[in-house]
Amino acid sequence: MTAVREAGPGECGAPPRRAPSGFTVTVATAAALLLLFFTVPNVKPVWRAARGDGAPGAFTAARVSCVSHPGHEACSWYGTFTPAGGGGARETTMYGAGRGDLAAGERVPAIDVGRASRVYAPSGSHEWIPTGLILLAGAALLYPLARRVSGRARRAGAPARSGIPAG
Repeated sequence: MTAVREAGPGECGAPPRRAPSGFTVTVATAAALLLLFFTVPNVKPVWRAARGDGAPGAFTAARVSCVSHPGHEACSWYGTFTPAGGGGARETTMYGAGRGDLAAGERVPAIDVGRASRVYAPSGSHEWIPTGLILLAGAALLYPLARRVSGRARRAGAPARSGIPAG
C-alpha cells in the first residue's frame, strides 16, 4: 500500500509564487496611476449625471457632428444651455444625443452636473459604466505592486533559513 502525505498546516501543494519583477511593477503602477489620474476627478460628475442630479435648464440644439466607427456612429449635438434659475447661457454639448434625437433649433430639458463641456438629459446617463470599468482597471493594475510589497513584508517577518536541508 502506498501512503500519501497530506499537506500540513501552513503548507500548500504548489510552490510559492514569485513576486512580480520590478519592470512589471513599474509599468503596471504607471498605467494604474495614469488611468486613476484621469478617472477619479470624473467620478462625482458622472455619478450625478447617472442619477439625473444637476441644475435644470434647457439645451437649444444648433448643429450635430457625427463620427462613423465600424458598427456604429457617435454623434454630439452642439448648442446653448440656459439655466432654469436664470443666469448666462453658455455654449456646450448635449451628451448622449444621437443624430435623430434632436433637430437644429429644438429646445429640450437638460441638466448641468458641473462639467463645462457638456450637459445631460434629465433621464440620466450611462457614462458611469465605462468610467467605472476604467476605475476598476486602474485599481487592478495596482495588484502587482501590492504583491511585491506584501511579499517583501512576508519575507522580512519570516525566520532566516540556515541553508541546511531538512531531513
